[in-house]
Amino acid sequence: MRLNRLSILAAAGALAVAAAAGAAPYKAPRTPDGQPDLQGDWSNATITPFERDAKYGDRLALTDQEVKDLENGNAKLVADGNKPTDPNAKVTDLPTDCGRGFTGVNCGYNSAWVDPGTRIIDMEGVRRDSILVSPANGRLPPMKPEAQAQMRARLASAGGRGGTGAADNPEGRSLGERCLMSFGSSAGPPMLPLLYNNNYQIVQTKDEIAIDVEMVHDVRHIHLTGGHIPANMKLWMGDSIGHWEGDTLVVETTNMRPEQNFRGASMGSKIVERFTRVSPTQIKYAFTVDDPQTYTAPYTGEVALNATKGPLYEYACHEGNYALPGILAGARQQEKEALASGKPAAPGGGGTN
Repeated sequence: MRLNRLSILAAAGALAVAAAAGAAPYKAPRTPDGQPDLQGDWSNATITPFERDAKYGDRLALTDQEVKDLENGNAKLVADGNKPTDPNAKVTDLPTDCGRGFTGVNCGYNSAWVDPGTRIIDMEGVRRDSILVSPANGRLPPMKPEAQAQMRARLASAGGRGGTGAADNPEGRSLGERCLMSFGSSAGPPMLPLLYNNNYQIVQTKDEIAIDVEMVHDVRHIHLTGGHIPANMKLWMGDSIGHWEGDTLVVETTNMRPEQNFRGASMGSKIVERFTRVSPTQIKYAFTVDDPQTYTAPYTGEVALNATKGPLYEYACHEGNYALPGILAGARQQEKEALASGKPAAPGGGGTN
């Protein structure tokens, strides 16, 4: 009897595996025009990093225990950051770490203001240890020597990593600080998660797809007809031309403005994105950056866009950020102090050489 019961269970298990293996792939719903429907509100919030920790080598998939440890560790950091501050504490008694989320007392935010997500990317049955999937080690390919030199020059003009940057005038400050473009690469391309405001709304017509980006006030326009504009015309978020390959929206973007130099990218970079709805609640978003002027090889990443409840509210970041007068005034004060001490002021304002 026991043998028969085991045989029945084994047969049932085999049938289940066979059924799963032979299951038809998910078919996305259609718009009235017959296109796969990507519309809705989506979020790419995740604690999965852009690049892979070297300890994982070429392994993309995390184990159950690794996922548990990472997500629990993140939850503890959030809980610690949300603890009430001792009203009797001195500034010198408080954390000053600006490394994760700029949440130290001398940084821009604390945990109450950030919402980077709480979960590892879980897509196609794989919990991922990095957004990058190619190269195989999940890390950016080497930069070419001339690109490295340009990156060093940009860092030097900004006062080095973590530096304050030029403060002679508002135009010298970053695009994100001035609320001209989303911070990091939220609007993209590529569209990547940040500390907060990781939501998007996708709207489709027969000839156009618009992506409303929560961070700042960006809207991407993807044209499904026509070709690219002339190479000498540069656009914010580039010139995006899309077409359908089966159920996948393929978008090629060129003609990026030089101010949008994501990870040192040149104006000659080309980004190809692929949007595939893989379930009622998830879009697989893949991107490949090909920038032979900057990197020795192309690189590819994948992010899950998970359905979220709308509506998408306006962030209302605007040029003329309230912090700018304080930043510029602080730089002028540092210049006065430098003059009084007999030391030359640093180029671009702020501090001394």
